[in-house]
Amino acid sequence: MGVVALLATLFVPLVGSVVLLFIDREQVKAIKVTALVVTVGTFLASLFLYPAFDASLSSMQFVIDMPWIASLDAGFRIGLDGTSLLMVLLSTLIMPIAILTSLGPIKKSVKEYYVLMLLLQFGMIGVFMALDTFLFYVFWELILIPMYFIIGIWGGKDRIYAAIKFFLYTLAGSLLMLVAIIWLGLAAKAAGIGFTADLMKLRMIGPTIPMDVQKWLFLAFGLSFFIKVPLFPLHTWLPDAHVQAPTAGSVILAAVLLKLGTYGLIRFNLELFPQASAEFAGVISVLAVVGIIYGALVAMVQTDIKKLVAYSSVSHLGFVVLGIFSLTVEGVQGAVIQMVNHGISTGMLFLCVGVLYERRHTREISEYGGITSVMPRFAVLFAIAMFSSVGLPGLNGFVGEFLTLLGAFRSPFLGSWTYAVIAATGVIFAAVYLLWMYQRVMFGTNDNSENKHLHDLTKNEYWQLVPLAVLIIWIGVAPRTLMTLSEQSVRAVVSKVELYKFGPHAH
Repeated sequence: MGVVALLATLFVPLVGSVVLLFIDREQVKAIKVTALVVTVGTFLASLFLYPAFDASLSSMQFVIDMPWIASLDAGFRIGLDGTSLLMVLLSTLIMPIAILTSLGPIKKSVKEYYVLMLLLQFGMIGVFMALDTFLFYVFWELILIPMYFIIGIWGGKDRIYAAIKFFLYTLAGSLLMLVAIIWLGLAAKAAGIGFTADLMKLRMIGPTIPMDVQKWLFLAFGLSFFIKVPLFPLHTWLPDAHVQAPTAGSVILAAVLLKLGTYGLIRFNLELFPQASAEFAGVISVLAVVGIIYGALVAMVQTDIKKLVAYSSVSHLGFVVLGIFSLTVEGVQGAVIQMVNHGISTGMLFLCVGVLYERRHTREISEYGGITSVMPRFAVLFAIAMFSSVGLPGLNGFVGEFLTLLGAFRSPFLGSWTYAVIAATGVIFAAVYLLWMYQRVMFGTNDNSENKHLHDLTKNEYWQLVPLAVLIIWIGVAPRTLMTLSEQSVRAVVSKVELYKFGPHAH
């Protein structure tokens, strides 16, 4: 059952994109309905993975291993552990919502747009499932192409600049990753296993690589992932890409694409190079804390709502990286749940910005005011997303941030509580810029006559926002429902790092 659901979740979007190619471009409604049906079908297929998954195991489940390039021992190897299952569920949830938000605004080259969206989903799910370094690299690079076109064709006025910047940054990082993948294969050959791209075999080889080489491999993989996260100071592509992308592009970028980086850090850096991870934990945590504070301070001075939310992502992803490199169970578990939480709450914030933009065609905060009086239902849902992003107790954002800070505070690898204390100020700053933005946009005086005739949410917009609002409250109240999935896989990763740092008696 699980294997069938796994294959359906991966390949339904690819089949859907091929089907769209055969629909006449004039049949716009048929194209939109097909894209929506495919993404909803993918989501339903992924839901079957949840009951079939055994949360008490830390090993990979539903594994499929088929030979592909025999000489390189590269195969079509896919499977899931708790961490990747959560990421797959997040990807399949966000995509139908992104399609719904595209139905109105996307008017040119409609067929091409939906083909690219489905290809993008295929690539994203593939990254989270891949258990083969070559296969991972193929999916990783595949994602670049549809996202480049989605920003470059359907984006804002500076879309070409933003798309090229996004493309070049990501490509530069991934070329180094390719070198590291080849090097790992050669290291396996030197160890007597033979050249391989099998992640399960490389997990045994990675920690035995001499430390001076392991550091370089760690940095080669790390740079690719840090650009994607994005970690300060490699973040400069993100605000441009977010602001120029269409609403659906921003939602996917924030909700899923940034998580590819943090997922890669857990799956590759921590598992393959545990000694180097412990060695670099302090330096990377400093960059994460700087990113938390810097992102928050820059968000405070933004006049464009979308840019404010984009810089909030730099700040929030800093918490995730800090949690990962606390190298504690609490920290990494907090990082994993925060990846899901950030996807839901920031995705919802971008949807809310899109709702306003579709009505007024401006994102300037100064253009708004008193929106609550004309859009009261929207105001409630916007508030839920905003408070979730702030980290209000009882909503999902609090759970992840609390655990990442707790992990950083207790971490034997960081050796100081100052990381956690300084990072905690980022929560206060988040309250400052988000509450300030909400107050200016939603309350205050409604001076602008154009704001007085805005209509409240449509049925389509309810379908986009309400499911995310329900999840925000549900995860905030009952986080165990998701955290039990990833607990064993997180413990396995952390115990591996502890073993190589403190010896077999580590706790």
